[in-house]
Amino acid sequence: MATVLAIETSCDETAVAIVKNRQVCSSVVNSQILVHSQYGGVVPEVASRQHLEIINQAIALALEQAEMNWLDLDGIAATCAPGLVGALMVGITAAKTLALIHQKPFLGVHHLEGHIYANYLSEPSLQPPFLCLLVSGGHTSSIYVKDCGVYETLGETRDDAAGEAFDKVARLLQLGYPGGPIIDKLAQTGNAQAFSLPEGNISRSQGGYHPYDSSFSGLKTAVLRLVRQLEQNGAVPVADVAASFQETVARSLTKRAIACARDYGLETIAVGGGVAANSSLRKHLQVAAASHNLRVLFPPLKLCTDNAAMIGCAAADHLNRGHTSPLTLGVQSRLSLRDVMQLYSVNN
Repeated sequence: MATVLAIETSCDETAVAIVKNRQVCSSVVNSQILVHSQYGGVVPEVASRQHLEIINQAIALALEQAEMNWLDLDGIAATCAPGLVGALMVGITAAKTLALIHQKPFLGVHHLEGHIYANYLSEPSLQPPFLCLLVSGGHTSSIYVKDCGVYETLGETRDDAAGEAFDKVARLLQLGYPGGPIIDKLAQTGNAQAFSLPEGNISRSQGGYHPYDSSFSGLKTAVLRLVRQLEQNGAVPVADVAASFQETVARSLTKRAIACARDYGLETIAVGGGVAANSSLRKHLQVAAASHNLRVLFPPLKLCTDNAAMIGCAAADHLNRGHTSPLTLGVQSRLSLRDVMQLYSVNN
């Protein structure tokens, strides 16, 4: 049962956690939302500087909260891909330095694998195989989880990620950043059936539509046209537009996830990523899963957004299996989940 200190700096959260197997001993998350909200999105250079300013304090606080010292740890981990290169460099450099100083194994963790492992923290008995619906600001994928480090992407977005679509629609409606929580809250007061919007089906060359892939760029454009039309006729019913948009996204994601799980004979759907916190998606997926005798798991809200506990959980599982990363490992802005094991060497 490995105990790992993990660092997550892939985007705009500076996070450090200590995880023992599938148990969170401490978790520190410093959000940069207030810093980036004035720009309407994450500014990479600003994010990197913010990470530099807070990383040492976050590490010290994580150790203090866990009531541990360096002798209690079996390994040091950090997110190494995918993400903003400058931001990733801050975390991986800190982790490598600590690993060298304290003579601990180093592990570079794939950010998306971390989101999968968030479900293990809230459901320690969870075991593969299962389907992970990963929906965040940068990714929207249906992932067949076969084992630690063994994944097959069955469906994905062809353009905008779901979370990205929320941000863009929120900006269009002048609601602020980040868009997901704002739209979710506003949608509670709106009519989700007020406007019919396209789900973004992907045509196949042999005819019909791809059953698992999605598209949100067209939906965003449809909302833009709708708003312009409504503006010509008077005031825009913002809550109704937000509710209709959110309903369409939730319905689209649910339909594809259920079809994917049933076609591949997977009885459990585990959801990860920031959009997993969306109330409409949770409602739609739970109802649909129940009607098909499927189990659906959602992490608690604090584990949906970026955090280091999920990175630590993934790292602990790899370390338990004898997987470690070389200190020469670099960061990558993009890396497919199928290439996760390229980050490790296996120590027998």
